Amino acid sequence: MTEGYAGAEAHADAEAHADAVDHPLHYGGEDNVYEAIKVIEAWKLGFHIGNAVKYIARAGKKGGPGQELEDLKKAQWYISRRIRQLETSGEQKS
Repeated sequence: MTEGYAGAEAHADAEAHADAVDHPLHYGGEDNVYEAIKVIEAWKLGFHIGNAVKYIARAGKKGGPGQELEDLKKAQWYISRRIRQLETSGEQKS
């Protein structure tokens, strides 16, 4: 019976790992229509703005103390970089 338990435990660990990789709860989870990746793809946000949305969506939901501030600073960094890109290229979207 130990083998059956170990097998079930390994399966549960594999499922938890798959969820952590494919649909992490700190990004909304698979069943959430507002899961970060779904919103980013649906709105065609691109790399910089998509990453900013990702970090904003997970702010305060992953990691220990100080992680929320770090996530918000990362979002700010991606937004600032995109702004600089637009300013230096003359590319403007209305």
